Amino acid sequence: MKQPVAEKTSVLETIPYLWRMPTKYKNIIYEKSDYIARITLNRPKTLNAMCPELSDDISRAIKEVNEDDDVKVVIFKGAGRALSAGADLTKVGFVYGWKEPKPGEKGRRPSLRVRLHFDRRTFWEQSQELLLCQKLTIAQAHGFLLGASLDLFLNCDLLIASEDCKLGHVEERLGLAGNTISPILVLRCGLTRALELCITGKMIDGKEASKIGLVNRAVPADKLEAEVNELAEGLARFPRDGIALGKASRHFLYDIMGVTQGLTHSYIQHTMGTELSFEPDEFNFFKERRDKGAKKAAHEKQDFYKALDK
Repeated sequence: MKQPVAEKTSVLETIPYLWRMPTKYKNIIYEKSDYIARITLNRPKTLNAMCPELSDDISRAIKEVNEDDDVKVVIFKGAGRALSAGADLTKVGFVYGWKEPKPGEKGRRPSLRVRLHFDRRTFWEQSQELLLCQKLTIAQAHGFLLGASLDLFLNCDLLIASEDCKLGHVEERLGLAGNTISPILVLRCGLTRALELCITGKMIDGKEASKIGLVNRAVPADKLEAEVNELAEGLARFPRDGIALGKASRHFLYDIMGVTQGLTHSYIQHTMGTELSFEPDEFNFFKERRDKGAKKAAHEKQDFYKALDK
């Protein structure tokens, strides 16, 4: 007797209708075709610098792909000249509700609970959303992948960079000196190189990042799009259940190896970093930003620590 063929069951069938309505985004472009979703960060004037509004759109897009049975692979890319240049330095500190003091005044930091709440959302919840995304994830890095953005996209399954892409934990030069080190960074490139990157805050190019295992491969900039698309199309050949099981298995592995615990450390250490004080002979980005603007202060920050660029 011929066995009946089981009907395909879609994840969508278990989700209330209102959750399935198309989502509108302001800071990303969401596209989907042939089992592949492309999430393009779309703040090109800021080099796609991270801000709460962009973070919220990324989180909602991850939720959308998790609930879409027609998506197997997700590509994260950036519009304009970069995937992302890190945190928006015009907003650092202000995202907590901090008010910039006038010269001679001492600014009052927002409450500890406010800072912990924001950092938990940014550095724990969102990183976990990407790390544990139920689809295969690829970061397509060109131009720059720095700071908070590097922290976030290290949680992708695979990272492909252009050879000239600049990667690094440049936010260390706000005065942190190694605060951003994480288990996933150590697992990707080893403790020796992770310490160097985090303590110095220097940038390396895609070729060097590929050599040390920070990214999976580096390709010429004009071939990056084709390389990532070819990879995504190959990954999309896997069955849906195989992808889901593989992601669940990695979740278990990340728990065992401390990667998920590292995200807890990440948000708490970021809040602790907002307690820094600076002596007169030390570089205070926030004072320089107040007096000279974010762009000039950012350049002066790099110049102050240029001895660490070797």
